[in-house]
Amino acid sequence: MKILIADDSRVMRQIVIRTLRQAGHGGHDIVEAENGREALEKVQTESPDLVLSDWNMPEMNGIDCLAALRASGSTVAFGFVTSEGSDEMRQRAESAGAAFLIAKPFTPEAFDDALRTVL
Repeated sequence: MKILIADDSRVMRQIVIRTLRQAGHGGHDIVEAENGREALEKVQTESPDLVLSDWNMPEMNGIDCLAALRASGSTVAFGFVTSEGSDEMRQRAESAGAAFLIAKPFTPEAFDDALRTVL
């Protein structure tokens, strides 16, 4: 399985990768993107099975990336890993087609619970 991690913070991408390993999902191919625009391009070129995206990023945020993916016909599984965990944000994510939203700070258990629905 190939997982695309989109976050403007390199440190946060590394934390997400480490947490995936701790949650028992470390054997996957990982592709990284620094923003939503790069993630959108990499979905087309890399064909990941899952996108884990931050919400707030420069150039294109995560919700706009998800909307562009769905508008293009992409059905790639998409989840948010973000500091935005309000009910309103969760509803926006779900309405846009996200499978889940994991709020920071997160645990390996939160990743495992969320990923179990899409893997």
